[in-house]
Formats: sequence, structure tokens, C-alpha cells
Amino acid sequence: MDRKATAVWTGGIKDGRGTLTTDSGTLKQTQYSFSSRFESGVGTNPEELLAAAHAGCFTMALSGQLGAAGMTAEKLETTATITLAKDGEGFSITKSHLNLIAKIPGADQAKFDTAVKNAELGCPVSKLFKAEITVSAHLQA
Repeated sequence: MDRKATAVWTGGIKDGRGTLTTDSGTLKQTQYSFSSRFESGVGTNPEELLAAAHAGCFTMALSGQLGAAGMTAEKLETTATITLAKDGEGFSITKSHLNLIAKIPGADQAKFDTAVKNAELGCPVSKLFKAEITVSAHLQA
């Protein structure tokens, strides 16, 4: 299975503008720029998209792990925070932190913790990152 996205950029790094388009059409010439990446400009940026991908992948993997452990979540809400830090002359993504709030009535804490760890390690996006990955998981009854 292959998934595709296309980036188009015009102009210089600071005054230029770009668009991102996915084959699914979810992103269709979505704006990104220097200001949307390093300041508070309008549009998206690669780190925000990575955060969405990691949150979505982990949450879906966790649903599968919970099912294998005999649990079904009423709600799983994961927020991913991607850290972009100065690295010499450039920048590096140094961390992805996943904050999970899970509502699973009658859940077993030990099985939940195991499912979270398995999802963290098994999520294909987690495997892609070479940065530190951390998870804060909160189980609500």
C-alpha cells in the first residue's frame, strides 16, 4: 500500500509559499509557509502533520491492542506534540509526546498499560521516528 502527498513551493524560504495536496483530497492545496512553520502564520506545517499522523496511528493501534486484551474504549483521545529544536545550523525533530485520555468502563489498569506500551512500540509512525517518543496515558473509569 502506498500513500502520496505532493508539496509545491514557490519563492524563497522566508517570503515563499507552498501548498500540500494528498491523493485522498483531504488536503487540497493546503497552504504552508515559513511563518506557519516557525511563527504563528496561517496554514499548516510538516510538524503539525506529523503530530496528526502520530496521534492517529497510535490511537488506532491502541484500539486494536485493547480489543486483543478484551477491552473496547468508549473514547480514546490522543494529542501528539512534536518538538522541533535548533540543531547546529539547522533543525531536528527531537521528540514526539503522546498524551492519551482513555475512557474504558471497567478497564483493567495492568492490561491497559500493556496495551498502551504495545501501541506505542507497534504504531508504524512510531517506528518511523528516530526521535524520543513518550506517552502519558490517563485511564478514566
